[in-house]
Amino acid sequence: MRVRRLFLAVPTALVAAAGLAWLTSAAASNGGIDGAPQIAQATPPAATPPAAGGPERGPGPERMMPKFSPKSFCEERIARRVGARAYLKERLDLKADQMSAWDAFQKAADAATAKEKARCAALPTEMPKTPPSLADRVNRREERMKSRLESIASVKPTLLALYDKLTPEQREVLDRPMMGRHRGGPGKHWRRG
Repeated sequence: MRVRRLFLAVPTALVAAAGLAWLTSAAASNGGIDGAPQIAQATPPAATPPAAGGPERGPGPERMMPKFSPKSFCEERIARRVGARAYLKERLDLKADQMSAWDAFQKAADAATAKEKARCAALPTEMPKTPPSLADRVNRREERMKSRLESIASVKPTLLALYDKLTPEQREVLDRPMMGRHRGGPGKHWRRG
């Protein structure tokens, strides 16, 4: 019975000592707890100069994350899509008889991209100070989904026509899911090889 108490007492004492050590070091670095002894410094720490060309930022999440720009985010998404098409064209290694189908697809995709660029241009460059209401968020999401559905509908016939002209090896490239898309919940990714 005594040995068991010893096995319980030693870890409990170690945890208590570690907690006390953490509390005192945290209290000293935060300026102390009311009534607790504080450690004096010989000289105060020197203030770090602000970054060249920019305003001085204080601690907090603003310092860690850049300001979000809906317009820039939208434009970045479009640029990635355009880049993915260029990558896909190179990856498919199209033959001369397949180029007319690719050109039709490219023309339809460029038209859809132009419409989306116009939508991006109307977005604000900074987030508003007050968060949008639930109704505003739902309406915006509905607009984005309608826009995306229109883009898919305008490109789909030319994409399927291109797919019909591809060899089985080329189709395999398109049949693999896109890299980085989340499918099936967190932690599950389908990747394009």
